[in-house]
Amino acid sequence: MIIVVGIGADGTPGLSAASKSELRSATVIYGSKRQLELVDDTIEAPRREWPSPMLPALQALSADGPDIHIVASGDPLLHGIGGTLVRLFGADKVRVLPHVSSITLACARLGWNVHETDVISLVTAEPHTAIRRGGQAIVLARNKDTPKALATALDAYGRGDSEFTVLELLGAPNERRRGGTARQWAHTAPGDIDDLNVIAIRYLPEDRTASLPDDAFIHDGQITKHGVRALTLATLNARPGQRLWDVGAGAGSIAVEWCRSAPGCTAVAFENDERRRLNIGFNAAASGVSVEVRGAAPDHFTGAAHPSAIFVGGGVTRPGLLDACLDHLSAGGRLVANAVTAESEAVLAQHYALRGGKLRRFQHYQGEPLGGFTGWRPQYPVTQWSVTKQ
Repeated sequence: MIIVVGIGADGTPGLSAASKSELRSATVIYGSKRQLELVDDTIEAPRREWPSPMLPALQALSADGPDIHIVASGDPLLHGIGGTLVRLFGADKVRVLPHVSSITLACARLGWNVHETDVISLVTAEPHTAIRRGGQAIVLARNKDTPKALATALDAYGRGDSEFTVLELLGAPNERRRGGTARQWAHTAPGDIDDLNVIAIRYLPEDRTASLPDDAFIHDGQITKHGVRALTLATLNARPGQRLWDVGAGAGSIAVEWCRSAPGCTAVAFENDERRRLNIGFNAAASGVSVEVRGAAPDHFTGAAHPSAIFVGGGVTRPGLLDACLDHLSAGGRLVANAVTAESEAVLAQHYALRGGKLRRFQHYQGEPLGGFTGWRPQYPVTQWSVTKQ
């Protein structure tokens, strides 16, 4: 059995009786240098510090022999080693004795309900992935540099007014809390931040929406507009953890909305124009999602992570493009292609005749002043072909 004991910044005195008993029965205790230093001399077992990288050492453990004891920060199943061990050995061979997590402590200090607060880890992720368009979050930091890096990203992507609080050494006698705005931290962050910190953010301005308006994206006119975007995403039908290829991505609006639509969704955007590729990167970061940006399709398909679904918003008339997209889908994968020109419509009609699926046309109208009255101005009709690979 592998026994994982959560420990806080208050060290051994803060452990429960059960956790202390487990550590006192240990023959060896594994952990990081900082966590092992929190275990005092009342625990007599020798300590072994994890090597770097740690994963091979975890894989080499034996869950079928004598009990193995590990100390980990706070709640080991909250962005911690506990989940990794369960994935490696199964829940029946791993027992976790959690401590109060830094998330719970931070919310207690701020008076926030935990269930109303996002939990985001930047231990391995990039700072922009913690950007949100509203609400509140506790962010787990990689080290003392994380607060300034995150504040700089928030300020760069229009969230500089966000309330920004750094809580250090939570639960320890020398616990510290310092606040301000993200903009202030971006420009005048203190130089004495402890590596053990979390960041509490109340995101401002508060403009969360289920789907983003067109003006939330930087673009040059090449963008799947809001109404058609909603219909397209409904057809793509994202599921948690799936990956989209956005081909002829333009501003990347489909890729960004896909990533926002379900937990763990990712996207790869293919775009020929360099300026648009830069826009895609900016739009993704501003919404706190990660979109891998590549050059033109199908030339840059090689090496891209395998897709669950593909959307083709541009380049439909390029010979062989739709065939290349279908070749990269596994059985059950979904392809959706939109067209607005007669030539691209003809390509979709040909593929529909050959492969089946669904062929639909959308026509949107917008009310505009017409003298003293209101008239309907038609938008370009959009033809859409969707198919599931057999």
